[in-house]
Amino acid sequence: MHRRVLYPTHPQVLVDPAKEIRDWSLSDLGQRRVITLANSIALDRATAVISSTETKAIETARPLADALSCELEVRELMHENDRSSTGFLPSKEFKNVADQFFAYPETSVRGWETAMAAQSRIVAEVRKCLSFHEDGNVLFVGHGAVGTLLYCYLFGCPIDRKFDQGSGSGGNFFQFSSLQSRPTSHWRPMEEMTGSPRP
Repeated sequence: MHRRVLYPTHPQVLVDPAKEIRDWSLSDLGQRRVITLANSIALDRATAVISSTETKAIETARPLADALSCELEVRELMHENDRSSTGFLPSKEFKNVADQFFAYPETSVRGWETAMAAQSRIVAEVRKCLSFHEDGNVLFVGHGAVGTLLYCYLFGCPIDRKFDQGSGSGGNFFQFSSLQSRPTSHWRPMEEMTGSPRP
């Protein structure tokens, strides 16, 4: 039987223009969604939880690792696409730049990391982690943009924003079994990972 590799993204965050984007925390709603997932028996067979170093990802991953009695593995290269050249952008402006990021994957839009570079980075990091964790189910807790780039790679299709997780501010996942196979699910809400509550 193939193992399950799940890539959930962090759910809703507290948007704070005064803070570095990587330091944003989960909102109350985001925290509640993570707690619900951590209390689910659906994760019982996962043996590794691997997170980006960003605060919102760690706040998602740590309760899951604790619930699974796994050590949380934090990997620097699993971070979201590097947008430090612009920092926080208002919603409409961010959407426009993000559209260009996906539409022109070999171009650095306003100094952002290119989509091609971000895809190469996340795929290489997932490959390295899976080579170390050869057995058992794995959770990679990450972000929407690089998650979409990973999805495109697995699906064998050109980078395109039409494959992103959609609206809703995160908290979605897709599933695959290896980097040599296509995703076995499209993006779905993290609630669909949950089963019955733990006793």
